[in-house]
Amino acid sequence: MGTPAFAVPSLRRLVEHGYRVQAVFTQPDRPQGRGQRLAASPVKQAALELNLSVHQPERIRRPEPVELLRSLAPEVIVVVGYGQIIPQTIIDIPRHGIINVHASLLPKYRGAAPIQWAIANGETAPAFTTIRIDAGLDTGDMLLREETDIGPEETAPELAARLAETGGDLLIRTLRGLEAGTIVPEPQDHAAATLAPILKKEDGRVDWTWPAARIHARARGFQPWPGIYSSFRGEILAITRCAVGAERSGEAPGTLRAGPRRLSVVCGDGSTLDLLEVQMQGRRRLPVEAFLNGYHLLEKERLS
Repeated sequence: MGTPAFAVPSLRRLVEHGYRVQAVFTQPDRPQGRGQRLAASPVKQAALELNLSVHQPERIRRPEPVELLRSLAPEVIVVVGYGQIIPQTIIDIPRHGIINVHASLLPKYRGAAPIQWAIANGETAPAFTTIRIDAGLDTGDMLLREETDIGPEETAPELAARLAETGGDLLIRTLRGLEAGTIVPEPQDHAAATLAPILKKEDGRVDWTWPAARIHARARGFQPWPGIYSSFRGEILAITRCAVGAERSGEAPGTLRAGPRRLSVVCGDGSTLDLLEVQMQGRRRLPVEAFLNGYHLLEKERLS
């Protein structure tokens, strides 16, 4: 059971390593792009390439998909970014349970967006955890874990692509360990849990009293959506590329500092954020040099 590109390496690993995938469950085709044409999920596309049976129930908890799963009598179900909550009626079906590949070192970052929030919060060593799903939100017993590093400029899409491959390998190790009886499930410390909720548009609004490093981390973590943005002359200004500046300033947070072909913003604790590429609402992205040519800044002008 999976939907996004992040889940495709796990599906491919199962086939490559000889596991008999009886069926693939993924979200229904959804409208995409300007034409709003129906598009298959990345997992569906991969499953069809692999000649696997594909099912796309609107709600997995409805009687029809539950009965279908019972008739298949799977030994194990694998879930990677499926996008629907699995009900207890399905959890009870497979003999070896439901194995989930989750992109965090649980119990940290339970929820829909662990990669994005890990980067946004300045983490440097995220991890993968395989768990046996229970009725809670990423609360099941842990099976295997593997840590990695986040590059100082790595964005959420870049990290997700890299971790997807790692997650597929960890899944195979988990299944083999369960078959061999060498894995001892470990309960999570629920008191240490943190959440990584689905992203909202307002998560991208910048508070210029934050240090520049925190704002830069959110810019990397919130790609491609919602990004980070602020207000400039009453309009939304998206900051599509930025870097932590080397300069310090005692000016008020949000103050713009322009120089020859460069633009920075004063942040909290006197740090500065260099703007490299920006986009005014409804317009195209511009390197900061082109932006400065089109918008002549006033003295002490600020973002808010």
